[in-house]
Amino acid sequence: MALATDTESLVTRRTPAARAPRRTRALSGGGLVWILPALALVVGMIYFSIGYTGYVSTQDWNGFILSPSEFVGFENFTAMFGDAIFWQALGHTVVFFIVTFTIQTAIGFAFAAIMHSRLHLRAIYKVIIFVPTVLAPATMAPVFRSIFDANGQLNQLLDAIGLGALTTPWLADGATAMPVVMAITIWQWTGLTFILFYAAMSQIEPEVLEAARIDGAGNFRALVSIVWPMCSGTTIALATLGIIGALKTFDVPYLVTRAGPNHATEFLGTYIYQEMVQEKHFGYAAAISVALLVLAIGGGVLMRLRARRERGV
Repeated sequence: MALATDTESLVTRRTPAARAPRRTRALSGGGLVWILPALALVVGMIYFSIGYTGYVSTQDWNGFILSPSEFVGFENFTAMFGDAIFWQALGHTVVFFIVTFTIQTAIGFAFAAIMHSRLHLRAIYKVIIFVPTVLAPATMAPVFRSIFDANGQLNQLLDAIGLGALTTPWLADGATAMPVVMAITIWQWTGLTFILFYAAMSQIEPEVLEAARIDGAGNFRALVSIVWPMCSGTTIALATLGIIGALKTFDVPYLVTRAGPNHATEFLGTYIYQEMVQEKHFGYAAAISVALLVLAIGGGVLMRLRARRERGV
């Protein structure tokens, strides 16, 4: 009887129902103090700025505080929809995203796959690939302007190897200025694409690839049929970043080509700067900024919905 009583007591102590209920700590109002700085920063600077930009977009104002402004309603948006330069800048943004995203994804994925193979000095190669990502465009712009100048190093190299017929004023020719801007952007951001794909490939179980090899799949077939589909989430994330980045593009075209020649490398960001700082059309520049914000949010939402479909949610 004593043994039975002890056993029942032990079982009772180990039974979850017999345990004393855990006391959950209620959220105290004092925690609000710790998030107030971040809350004030987000609400006070970001959302207030967005709202103020929307208000300025309905004004005809030159940006000077003491200058009067005139309420014009949606006239700035009407003028924007009829502005050929705006549509040209938007078209450049679309083409820029498609080309840079495609090439960066292909090169970054290939580099990541190579780095996962048995390659000597992989750490050094990783650093070399990623270094352009951390370089400020402002520091590299003079270098690129010198390289692609009419008398720059690229044309000198082409002359030296007997391809002088290919020399051209790269930055002064509307047909070549945009490819130059794309090439610089691809050089700068392929390192980030590589790092993200490399991390995604590191999460793939080796047994999956071993099973594919047992079934007779070669390296290329395994990359296309197994690795690439399993990295789809990373691809969608990169596409989202690419859309937002293309809409915000400013530094490279402004510093290297000054958005020229003849608006050949004009983007929404450079056009906003021109209208606001150079032309003093603050209301019109604010209207373009609102359009840019709507496009960025729309692109992000579309990529989010695509990601949910990929996961089957």
